[in-house]
Amino acid sequence: MNHKGGIIVQDMDSSQAQRRAPDLIADALIAEIRGGQIGLDAPLPTERDLCERFSASRPTVREALAQMQMRGYLTAGAGKRPRAARPSIATVLQATGDDIRDVLGDAESGAHLEQMRQFIETGAAREAAKRADTLHLSKLQGALERNFDAIGTAQFPPTDIAFHRVLVSVVGNPVILTLHDMFVSTMISHRPPTDDAGRYDRIAYDEHREIYQAILDSDVMTATDVMDRHLARSYRARLKAPRLTPQQGKT
Repeated sequence: MNHKGGIIVQDMDSSQAQRRAPDLIADALIAEIRGGQIGLDAPLPTERDLCERFSASRPTVREALAQMQMRGYLTAGAGKRPRAARPSIATVLQATGDDIRDVLGDAESGAHLEQMRQFIETGAAREAAKRADTLHLSKLQGALERNFDAIGTAQFPPTDIAFHRVLVSVVGNPVILTLHDMFVSTMISHRPPTDDAGRYDRIAYDEHREIYQAILDSDVMTATDVMDRHLARSYRARLKAPRLTPQQGKT
């Protein structure tokens, strides 16, 4: 058993030790952040210092730092020294979100995420109809007006997302809002275009207007029902039509 820079490395072949070294380095530094030896927002030692301390190569140290960032224990910017941090709900979800976004090209995975969005936003519409105050209503109205002005243009999807985001923010739950921010824009960007974008935009806007009116009227049932139908229709409108056999194509 060998001791290297405070890390105990079990006797193993070189390939095993190399594979586990980034984990051990990350764990050692995370323990120091948790224990207060490295203060929050304090810069971590340079890569060179870490290489010397742990008798490790730069790629190994960089992998350890990347792992720490993924786990939420450091922040890093271009050209800046990494700084110590503590995980938050947002950082944990964002790390997971990067992996989830990779499966959006799969039809079944995309459908599961659409279902998650539907649960979040129908619930948000229900809560908004119950609790929206004058500030929330003002923000919703502004988002709706920008959505109307963008009908038939390339700016319609961003204003569509913005309207839904304002509605979700009424709930006041940072976890729900983070989930919404992480997935919705990516999901929409993966959707195939419609044959008549202007017509689709007008239908979507009219449904947004109905949702807003129901929230304005504190009509919980209508707000929930219209949002549910809006998201279901939007998703189904983007599904590809089944392929025809050669014989069907001739008829």
